[in-house]
Amino acid sequence: MKLKLDLHDIYNNSREIDRALRDIIQEAVRIKATQVEIIPGKGSGQLKKKVLRFLDQKEIKALYHRIDKDAKNHGRLFVYFQWK
Repeated sequence: MKLKLDLHDIYNNSREIDRALRDIIQEAVRIKATQVEIIPGKGSGQLKKKVLRFLDQKEIKALYHRIDKDAKNHGRLFVYFQWK
């Protein structure tokens, strides 16, 4: 199961971004998704940095296995989960 989150519509609302990220991670854990695709977009890179800081929080980092940055499209991140 894969989930997708596009942040283009809420790029300028910090609270909404945090809520959307938290919701998608919780949903991935709930349904045991294998991958979440997060699209912060290309732009200046500030939104991508914000997403990476969010994912680097201790309590969030404990929930996922790894993060990959798309080599072909720098406006996209993949968060992978590993379930036992």
